[in-house]
Amino acid sequence: MTENDHADKESSTGSLGRRGLVMTGAAAALTLSTVSFANAAPSAGAGAGAAGGDGTGAGRTTTRTVTGTLPPGSPDFVHLPVEVPRGTSEIRVAYSYERPAVPAGTQGNALDIGIFDERGTDLGGRGFRGWSGGARTEFFLRADEATPGYIAGPVRAGTWHIALGPYTVAPQGLAYSITITLTYGPTAATPKPVYPPERAKGRGRAWYRGDCHLHSVHSDGKRTPAEIAALARAAGLDFMHSSDHNTYSAHGAWDGLWDDDLLILVGEEITTRNGHVLAISTDPGTFIDWRYRARDNRFGHYAREVRRAGGLVVPAHPHSTCIGCNWKFGFGDADAVEVWNGPYTVDDEVSLADWDNSLVTSARSGRAWTPAMGNSDAHRDPDAIGTPQTVVLADDLSRTAILAGLRAGHSYVAESAKVSLTFGASGGRGKHAGIGDRLRVDEKDSVTVRLEVTGAPGCTAQFVTDQGTLYTAPLPESGAGTVEWTTTASYASYVRAEVRHAPTVPGLPGPLAAFTNPVFLGE
Repeated sequence: MTENDHADKESSTGSLGRRGLVMTGAAAALTLSTVSFANAAPSAGAGAGAAGGDGTGAGRTTTRTVTGTLPPGSPDFVHLPVEVPRGTSEIRVAYSYERPAVPAGTQGNALDIGIFDERGTDLGGRGFRGWSGGARTEFFLRADEATPGYIAGPVRAGTWHIALGPYTVAPQGLAYSITITLTYGPTAATPKPVYPPERAKGRGRAWYRGDCHLHSVHSDGKRTPAEIAALARAAGLDFMHSSDHNTYSAHGAWDGLWDDDLLILVGEEITTRNGHVLAISTDPGTFIDWRYRARDNRFGHYAREVRRAGGLVVPAHPHSTCIGCNWKFGFGDADAVEVWNGPYTVDDEVSLADWDNSLVTSARSGRAWTPAMGNSDAHRDPDAIGTPQTVVLADDLSRTAILAGLRAGHSYVAESAKVSLTFGASGGRGKHAGIGDRLRVDEKDSVTVRLEVTGAPGCTAQFVTDQGTLYTAPLPESGAGTVEWTTTASYASYVRAEVRHAPTVPGLPGPLAAFTNPVFLGE
């Protein structure tokens, strides 16, 4: 039996008596009128917990539909309260919205969606139950299962909140329709999630290849975890990282996909309105909130939350041009920065230059520097997993060792597993320093910088310092070669290596094939 009840239409010009503007601890959120399912569920005496089909009402559904229009300039989040009665076993939500034509240069409508349970919508609170952004038009939750992106568990009685995120709103406003269906009946057991182990067999202290920015069907990706793991192996990766947008639902989706040859790490891509940041390898099951802007002064708090959960804070594609992608929180709380994101483009070149400028500041001030990394940000075919990939020197193939190598900058970035680098500097009295380290020599001591490259045919190697690119040499046609350069600490406070393809855009350097973190010179 299904009942279809339609709530009153919510108008963009409705009075604040029907909806209120509240603070969630950061950005303002609009709260719509409550959707009530009072008296909809069978009473306990009517056997709401009994099996369906016995005439008691178990398995019965009730539906409500809410419509409305959000005006331009709406808050970042709009909450629709839903009173869920006792005896509910499943909640299912479907939504749609109009996409009217807009003038050239004007943003059209885009509406994200998620849900919070009866524990509330407080920033960083425990009520989060899932988010699919704009990737899905419907979802469900029950105790034993949920749509990818959402967290399975009991549907407890109380006020739930459907969270809408009007990412952009057309001048005509954003007209929406939301349909909520509750199913009543017994509650199944919630399976205990199985998380990946924190260690794979590995090769002892070695260079390990990984991709730490991958999306699955648990957010806006189109690949299943099984497909991602297979492609990671095919790309020659030793480790990979699950980083779906604003949810941890994928953390328990990798059962049976790891083995001695592949370490699977889990985390989140925190997608704020002022930039995206990777929470790399947080404890499984960790949720990090994203509902704030730079002006709210909340990012430092959540960066600490990532570290408390054992993870690294890595701003992603900081100079990307997509709406809300450009990083505006600064890098003071970053453990590393994703300089290269996917196939090499102009915004990666800007990110590389910006990061290099930060090395100059660190060398001058003596403050800590921020290592660079690169990841594919692969979502779907034909996105290539492992293009690019970060190659990390680690004591073993484990979560702890990989994160330590990334944090220390003992890493380089390559466009594929075909490209390998060995880079370091030597000088003084037999001293040597590798990638991410400091060669402690007197200012006038002669320093020899050496780069060994394989897998880069048609490319050019170059050494970059705080003055810029000071030495360039073509590699042999085979793509394998050794390049050396001599300098001093007084002439170069750091040296890093780049391997580039031939230029493809007039006036711009050729795309990267690989680059290293720096070796610092001097006491």
